[in-house]
Amino acid sequence: MKNIFLTAAVASVALVSCGTVQSLVQNTFPYTANVLVSTGVPADKEVSSTSTASNVQTWFGGNNDAKIKDVRISDAKVSVVSPAGGNLSAVKSIKVYVSSSGTSERLVASRSNISSNAGSLNLDLNDTGFLDSVVKSSGLTVRTVYELKNQTTSDMNLKIALNFSSVPAK
Repeated sequence: MKNIFLTAAVASVALVSCGTVQSLVQNTFPYTANVLVSTGVPADKEVSSTSTASNVQTWFGGNNDAKIKDVRISDAKVSVVSPAGGNLSAVKSIKVYVSSSGTSERLVASRSNISSNAGSLNLDLNDTGFLDSVVKSSGLTVRTVYELKNQTTSDMNLKIALNFSSVPAK
């Protein structure tokens, strides 16, 4: 009986240790995009803004041999950069897509029916599966599609912050 208990205890410790090591070696890398919402943008019409990554490419440089795998979107947030003290009350919905050279566009995060007066908001993550081919390819592009409830009275700058997570490839 002691042997069964001891074996179970050792197995439990080993499994917990493996999970701890896995979380320690997991990588998280950021991408940010800036979106200008001009005063003339009409309400109730989807508008698109595209930007090409520079900071994600510095991590991998379009290197398909980068020693990572299982890349997923782990966090997505939209924030008002300007005007100072601005909020998201004019924004009705937002969708964020990623793509790169040779890959199709994939919706990674979105939020509909936004009713927040806050200056920032976490977006809902879409289960897109693994994004290894998108992130490792050159020219990572983020396209943001937004719709306003009403026209803004001044230009508004939004920051889209995406975090990707991965694990080391063997």
